Amino acid sequence: MNDFLAARSQMALSLGFHIIYSCIGMVMPVFMAISHYKWIKTNDHVYKNITQAWSKGVAIFFATGAVSGTMLSFELGLLWPKFMEHAGPIFGMPFSFEGVAFFIEAIALGFFLYGWNRLNKWFHWVTGIVVGVSGVISGILVVSANSWMNSPAGFDYVNGQYINIDPLKAMFNEAWFSEALHMTIAAFAATGFAVAGIHALMILLKRNVNFHTKAFKIAIVFGAVAAILQPLSGDISAKGAARRQPAKSAAMEANYHTVPYSPLLIGGIPDTLNKKVNYGIEIPGLLSFLVYDDFKTPVTGLDKIPQQYQPNVPVTHYAFQLMVAIGMFLLLIALIYFFALWKKKEWLTKDWFFKLFVIATPLGFIAVEAGWTVTEVGRQPWIIQGVMLTSQAVTPMPGIQYSFYLFTFVYFTLSVAVVFLLSRQIKMVPELYDR
Repeated sequence: MNDFLAARSQMALSLGFHIIYSCIGMVMPVFMAISHYKWIKTNDHVYKNITQAWSKGVAIFFATGAVSGTMLSFELGLLWPKFMEHAGPIFGMPFSFEGVAFFIEAIALGFFLYGWNRLNKWFHWVTGIVVGVSGVISGILVVSANSWMNSPAGFDYVNGQYINIDPLKAMFNEAWFSEALHMTIAAFAATGFAVAGIHALMILLKRNVNFHTKAFKIAIVFGAVAAILQPLSGDISAKGAARRQPAKSAAMEANYHTVPYSPLLIGGIPDTLNKKVNYGIEIPGLLSFLVYDDFKTPVTGLDKIPQQYQPNVPVTHYAFQLMVAIGMFLLLIALIYFFALWKKKEWLTKDWFFKLFVIATPLGFIAVEAGWTVTEVGRQPWIIQGVMLTSQAVTPMPGIQYSFYLFTFVYFTLSVAVVFLLSRQIKMVPELYDR
């Protein structure tokens, strides 16, 4: 493994783990606040128990997210010094604001965790709201920084120099809204289905059914609504990518040829040598319509992109197809849930119904990982789209592969600890939260 590959692998590993922690850290406080509100309004102690149980999970993911996020900030400087040298002054503002949001979240979480029976009940609830809002804002700010890499703005690049820097324009670049919207909805969908799936499993096992049923309802409403909205935000993101990053868009669809009535490809195995796709289903004109609202307009294919500036087509295409397939499956389950609420309430007690959500438990996060693979691999070979190549930004320091091995060990150890702590929390529900 050469140093360049090791640096990219370490960054991919770090982002892959951190994005799960951060998604849960963004969304679980919202669930916690909803449950807390229900307890205050109804005085049903089951909701208080759910809130306290979820708050322990929030604390666990806040701690792991803080550790993994801190590691990521160091990695940006250590692995990509040329990138940070030039990009830091331009897109540093959202990172600074994210730091502020993080500290507000930490303070509010401290008040919430230790405020039971000590604070006014409404003030205590507001601290939980602050935790949730700060978490969501923090995630949006980080995505804003990433969107700048896909749609650089707020500077002029003249003779290798970055001048006329405008941090606000960089922060609110063309891609920030669509990426932030898509990522936030994805976080709610993934976390909602994951939490609902765990509670559905407990319901199937007949353990503390009332507790888990109430928790399931809160989580799945958010997850299902997000799953329904996600294709709409995905359409906005895909249209933006086609306009700003034609190479990424072409790789997503494995679109090798620029032709009128560009077809939408479903599935398929890209043949990079012969510039074609095998075993895929093509729907003529649909890609043109999705991108340009016109069936005839050609969508830029890889034949218009110089070979050295093309991303890895198979990886980008498979990740995109996987993300879309899971998104459609979660959408179907969401529609089944709302149909059951509307017309088929008897389904809400059936084993097959809860098994659907158990199956869906990990799928949202698999889709999130696939989406980030599309975002990052699809931008290659650029670290700043059209401005700086990833190979130009990597550190000249040797021995990066050993750092990669060390960080791999740390992240897997951290994840084992998280799984252990969460499983212990679930097992302790009868003793601590539902007596």
